Amino acid sequence: MDNQAFEMHGESIQSSSKGKEWPKKEERKGSWSLMKVFLVCLLACVITTAIGVLVLSLVYVKNTAFMKDTGIKDNGASSPKPDEKSVDMKFQFLNHLGKSKGTAWIGVIHADDNVITTYNVTAGQVIFFPRNTVHWIKNVGSEDCVFLLFFTTHEELQTLDVDDAFFSTPEDIAARALKPQGGVNFIRTFKKQVEDQAINLPPNLNELVQNATYVQSPDNLVWRYFYNLKGSAEYHFPGGIFQWARYRINGAGLNETEKIFSESLNKHENTLTLATLRIFSNELGQPHFHFNANEMGYVISGCGQAGVILSSGVTTSFNIGIGDVIFFPVGTQHYLKSICDEDLFLILAYSTGNQLETLRMNDYFRGTADHILAQLFSKEQAEFNKFPRAAKK
Repeated sequence: MDNQAFEMHGESIQSSSKGKEWPKKEERKGSWSLMKVFLVCLLACVITTAIGVLVLSLVYVKNTAFMKDTGIKDNGASSPKPDEKSVDMKFQFLNHLGKSKGTAWIGVIHADDNVITTYNVTAGQVIFFPRNTVHWIKNVGSEDCVFLLFFTTHEELQTLDVDDAFFSTPEDIAARALKPQGGVNFIRTFKKQVEDQAINLPPNLNELVQNATYVQSPDNLVWRYFYNLKGSAEYHFPGGIFQWARYRINGAGLNETEKIFSESLNKHENTLTLATLRIFSNELGQPHFHFNANEMGYVISGCGQAGVILSSGVTTSFNIGIGDVIFFPVGTQHYLKSICDEDLFLILAYSTGNQLETLRMNDYFRGTADHILAQLFSKEQAEFNKFPRAAKK
């Protein structure tokens, strides 16, 4: 019996073989065009890859040099230099204010005797301008000067610059008061600048000023307005250090020039007590009150937490970092603590020219009788022996 299926298959093969033809010339030409396109794309990919590898190589070389300069290992870990604290990278760039080396020339015209006191200041020093005292600050160094200013007012600050006062005075009155050669005609030659001269100086300053001298007044005058806070005595407490520019009733621990500044603060009304506070890494500035001053602070370096205990018993706490300003009203218990691997460093201002009155938590808690504490906290009196007792003064 014949296999029809096989025969049909065989016939199809034969017929397909018979019908097979070679590609025409036009078709071969089209195939070569496609091949050229493929080769061009391949070449472009090779060139692009080569350029990418070259760029990555250059970036790697530059990054390697940077890591060598900054002490960073290839795995991204910080490689601190010997005797250097290992801290988070971001905290290595926060202490700019303390490293400032600017120099400024200060001038104060005293209201009582018209004595002009001039002196130079550098970073870490305090200047004091009494209320309604004419004064100036001029940068005389090669670097920018950054000043942190505190004013003894909670209202909008009111300031009158010398040039504004001059141009606000009638011409004939200014001429009679100053008595210049040429009289009122000379006064009329003064032209008010477009920009505020409190900061912006004329572009042709070198042409206008031929001789500038910066005189240092005697110490007995300078120290009425100046205090070397950075070089002053350090007052240690558990967890940190204070340095003070303040009034002391008995002047204990102050040298003769520091006593001049202390008495000057107390003599003028609405003055300030200043201090720097350093709280060591992860240490605490314990809760305390100030009975005669509001407190304002500015964070120079580090990071921390501030807490305020309100009279209602509610505690408000918040994190603070460089550039932040804090405010604690008079009589409000508050605390500060460092919360990172760098010391928390602040400059503080207190709204008093008298001796600052402060009561700390360990003083009032330890100073309270055991039987009173037992009643307040419903604990046995003997348990309060676990707290160290307040030292007798």
